[in-house]
Amino acid sequence: MSPMDSPATGVCTLLYAADDGLFDAIADAYVDLVEAHGAQNVLVLKRHPAGLESVRTILSAVETADGTPVSPRVESLPEHASKVIEEYDPTLERLEYEERIELISLVIEGASREMPAYLEHASDREGFTRDVGRLLLEATRQRVGLEDPTSDGPTAAESGTTGESAAAGTAPEHVATDCLAYLYAINDRFHDELADRGYVERAAVIPRAVDLLEDNVDGLRDRVTAGIDAVLAIELEEYRALDRRYLATLTADADLVCVGERDASIERTRVEPGCIEDLLESEPYLDLELEGHDSNRADDYRSNTRQGESTPSHRAVTRFLATGDAPRAPTLEDGDGARSTRGKTAGRIRRIRARTSRRQVDAVAREVQSLRERHDWPFDAFAVAVPSIERVPETRRRLRDAGLPTATIGTPALAENPAVGELYAVVRLQAHRARTRHAGHAGGPESDESVHDCLEAHRDRLRARVDGFSPELLERCREPSVSRSIDRWIEATDLKGRIATAEEWVDAREQYDGVRRVRDIARFVEETDLVGPDWEGLERMLERTIRYDAPYAHAVETSPPTGGVTVCPVGDLKYERRRAVFVLDVIDAVYPGEQFLTQLFPSAWLGELLAFPAVTDPDHETVADTFGPADADGTGDPFVAYHAERARRRLALATRAATDACYLCSYERGHGGLARSYDESRYLKQLAATPGLELVDADAGSPARYTGEARALEAILEQPRGELERVLREASTGGSADLAETEALFQEIALVLEAGDVDDDLRDAVHAQFEFAAGEVAGRD
Repeated sequence: MSPMDSPATGVCTLLYAADDGLFDAIADAYVDLVEAHGAQNVLVLKRHPAGLESVRTILSAVETADGTPVSPRVESLPEHASKVIEEYDPTLERLEYEERIELISLVIEGASREMPAYLEHASDREGFTRDVGRLLLEATRQRVGLEDPTSDGPTAAESGTTGESAAAGTAPEHVATDCLAYLYAINDRFHDELADRGYVERAAVIPRAVDLLEDNVDGLRDRVTAGIDAVLAIELEEYRALDRRYLATLTADADLVCVGERDASIERTRVEPGCIEDLLESEPYLDLELEGHDSNRADDYRSNTRQGESTPSHRAVTRFLATGDAPRAPTLEDGDGARSTRGKTAGRIRRIRARTSRRQVDAVAREVQSLRERHDWPFDAFAVAVPSIERVPETRRRLRDAGLPTATIGTPALAENPAVGELYAVVRLQAHRARTRHAGHAGGPESDESVHDCLEAHRDRLRARVDGFSPELLERCREPSVSRSIDRWIEATDLKGRIATAEEWVDAREQYDGVRRVRDIARFVEETDLVGPDWEGLERMLERTIRYDAPYAHAVETSPPTGGVTVCPVGDLKYERRRAVFVLDVIDAVYPGEQFLTQLFPSAWLGELLAFPAVTDPDHETVADTFGPADADGTGDPFVAYHAERARRRLALATRAATDACYLCSYERGHGGLARSYDESRYLKQLAATPGLELVDADAGSPARYTGEARALEAILEQPRGELERVLREASTGGSADLAETEALFQEIALVLEAGDVDDDLRDAVHAQFEFAAGEVAGRD
């Protein structure tokens, strides 16, 4: 418990998620504090790093009464806590994600306790290590653990329960608890290793800082708070229990002003149920006076919309998704004086429907180009929201193929970085040469066919990227130090110059960041005792980093996306605003989806795992208290309902980020055999069925514009077979098809193929499309 005698006091302004006045409220509160205390004495704290640059830009533009320009102190909560720890012990190092991967893998390999049968079975699944890492990160962040979870019952081995039977979701409670106990024991040992080596994990930054500040170790709290007269805490709805303790300790002797939003928490509600008002009323560390509170939700929404301001046509849709409140359609006077809502729409949002997930992204690319031509918007006026980080690389690659420069919030994955791929190929080949030289011959484990093919693929990559590549070039770049060898390769092959010449500046900046991370890993390999300071050690660490890279997890800071179409998870748009936002994969398998918390354990187990670092056992009252009237009927599984409502909120916040146009995008899904149907999200269907709300299909008949060589070639290849399928489909259903249009299209394709500069392979590919459509089989001798 905090040593403070009484809770910190302050005021809190609460808005609604569909209110457009969030940034205005933040700016107004900031101006008042600056005029009272001076900009240098006001600290602005945001819970999550995403959107921090947007806040800084807005506050930098505020006007004070005396016209004095301001330079705001804006930090994320993890960033500030990290500086507190550095103030306490400058020699303490934050463990980088690459280093964490290697150290925790060594801890798992050296564990003395036998891994439970279920986890042993699950460890063969792709993504197992990533899921374990995320669980332990969250457990560390919340200080969740088990004292002695296996003392109340037998272990899985003693009870005879196997991993196979547990996977069926019928495992008794002690089997699930035993698995969690094993993972938490690994986490404890991992942090013991960190302490011995003088590291602190990023996820442990806030818990560690809370202890130091509350105990005022060596006068730390006095030093940290000496230059803080006031704190403006924004995004308060996402502050968790430890975050609120940190905030209270930091502001014990300072003015505290908070800005939060109702119906907007998606991260805190994952681990802590309840609406923001109820949490603040029962919070032992903060005593906040709530402002802007009114029990009538709908009236509050209308009153918070400033008179005379135009609101986006989809704002009522945002409100409906955030709260479940149906809109009141505008009314008109009938001839007899009565008021009617016939034909009136309170909210309208666009919809894109495609045959496949890939074509969904292609349709988005065409719509972006169309909007740019009509409105002259820059690329960074657009955002494409994907449901999870895993979808970012694929979506970015697809948009780039269509000719759109892209950027992302945070640090892009190393696996998608061509420059990193080149350096990884160098490392693999150098490691192979070192093993061969050490063995004294070319045989051994590297000589089997699969390994040979892998190494040859790396050589092909280097031949394609580096003019004049040869084994001699690798030898010339070889130094006693692996980090100097990497630097030698970068200089000898002019890697940075090649990046600058071949790439758009947005992509070049990200590739430079990837090169920097590889160089940092190489230097770390030479300094640590986790792996050998040689090529084999660098190969091992770089491979793990690329495979399990997740730089967004518990990030302290993020890089703002500039210069390209932003591609990011929906949650990262919460404090961002874009002219147009495209929300991908709005299908029922994603919103709400089935895996709400983790793929590590079956959902049926989670209610038994009370120490799992998430909400696992809510009741219907908890659902209603947390999410309002959206689950007023109180039917179904409350666990499913709870996390489904979180998915619904994520959709709402993504639509709010659009200032002009918002698109909800979906695609068809197969249901066995040849049958396919649109499996749109249930929230999309509810929206379409709600009076006053309207879904408008994007104009599929508008002329398609393709940019980018890859996308243009693909479009040409799709047209012959697609057109013939259209004619056959009309014939089979008794419809009529205008063959003149088909003939005109084929004539245009023929003219293109007759051009002298068309590649022979492209010409053959188009001919093959006609042959396949006609039922012929093309073969090779």
